[in-house]
Amino acid sequence: MARPKKDAQIDLSEAQELTAGLIERLTCRTDIKAQAFLRDTKAPGLRVRVTNTGAKSYVFEAKLNRQTIRRTIGDVRAWGIEAARNEANRLRVTLDSGTDPREVERDRQTAAVEKKAAAAAHAVTVGEVWSAYLEARRPQWGERHYKDHETLSKAGGELAKRGTRGRGVTIAGPLYSLLALPLRDLDAPTIEAWAAREAKTRPTPARLAWRCLKAFLGWCAEQPEYAPALQSLNAAKTKKTREALGKAGIKQDALMREQLTVWFDAVQSIGNPVTAAYLQTLLLTGARPGEVLALRWSEINTKWRGLTIRDKVEGERVIPLTPYVSHLLHALPRRNEWVFSSLTAANGVLTIPRNQHNEACKVAGIDGLTLHGLRRSFKSLTEWLEVPAGVVAQLMGHKPSATAEKHYTVRPLDLLRVHHEKIEAWILEQAGVRFVADTTAGKLRAVA
Repeated sequence: MARPKKDAQIDLSEAQELTAGLIERLTCRTDIKAQAFLRDTKAPGLRVRVTNTGAKSYVFEAKLNRQTIRRTIGDVRAWGIEAARNEANRLRVTLDSGTDPREVERDRQTAAVEKKAAAAAHAVTVGEVWSAYLEARRPQWGERHYKDHETLSKAGGELAKRGTRGRGVTIAGPLYSLLALPLRDLDAPTIEAWAAREAKTRPTPARLAWRCLKAFLGWCAEQPEYAPALQSLNAAKTKKTREALGKAGIKQDALMREQLTVWFDAVQSIGNPVTAAYLQTLLLTGARPGEVLALRWSEINTKWRGLTIRDKVEGERVIPLTPYVSHLLHALPRRNEWVFSSLTAANGVLTIPRNQHNEACKVAGIDGLTLHGLRRSFKSLTEWLEVPAGVVAQLMGHKPSATAEKHYTVRPLDLLRVHHEKIEAWILEQAGVRFVADTTAGKLRAVA
């Protein structure tokens, strides 16, 4: 039998025994369709596909649930004819057993991807994931909350300016020792040992770090790229860790009514008027120390007599600008955007004056009163006036504790002002501080 010419046409309607020469002669007319198929007689499911660009490959074709399925085996230059037949027969056996070969391949690829992801998750460190966590959560957090997380994980070793008792450099945050560990090694025994170690020297920061660590691990468990590396759903939630860190003590530091006179006298005698105004504002507004310190001139509304406080719970809240606080604030120099500004601080805002307050309390003979104790004092002193608890909570930025407060009670600024000015006037009366307020906002005159 004569050998067919190279340009001889192949009858694609009939199955033929595949040979190298037959495959070489196979073409697809570009003016008819995009691809053509040559069937094999020895392996019924085997086809040679040729495209109108000349590319040729082995494919497996069969019927499944009355639908044609097709799976590429490989390029004819990489696969031999017998190898392609063996692969086609294997796929036919798989199909006859009721399994779609395409599903098998997809499952294999998925398993490979998951295996690769698991390997990557096992290699990542806690520090790398912590950085990703902070970046992902930052839009939902306030600036103070974000900085707390940075402080808890800082490396330390920087030249200290204050508060190190002669050590000269800052110390690492409670979480820093965990950052170098692989995420897969952050298991319950590791966290329990960390908690026992940190509780010996700084239990209060360690408790805060533990709460942040629990939230961090909960976030990791929800991320497909990190969840495979976790030893358990949340390794920080163990009884042993909780017991090692202990419970926070209940703080009771607050000004009593009879201490108001000596406290105001001592604070008003502080040489820095910005510090003196800051401390009095803390007591008279019941705000958090950081909230008052972050006050900008643009957040004082003299027309409607309100202060916009950057709240860590709700984002911000507006409280009344009471007469004496208005007198204190408008007497301060306007050096920059900050109400409580500083000429020496790098960012232009006053550093929280704990030492100055401690000295004033020492002069006044008051022991153990913290800056947060002034916030506690505001709440405690309102008990003398029987001010509604919801009003005090709204002024201080506490979450509503009852359904009526959350959904049915709306207090405008003017209603808050009625109670707030009453509170301020009573505190100043008990302290022996008298003043006369002009009708124009920002123009108040203090009198002895």
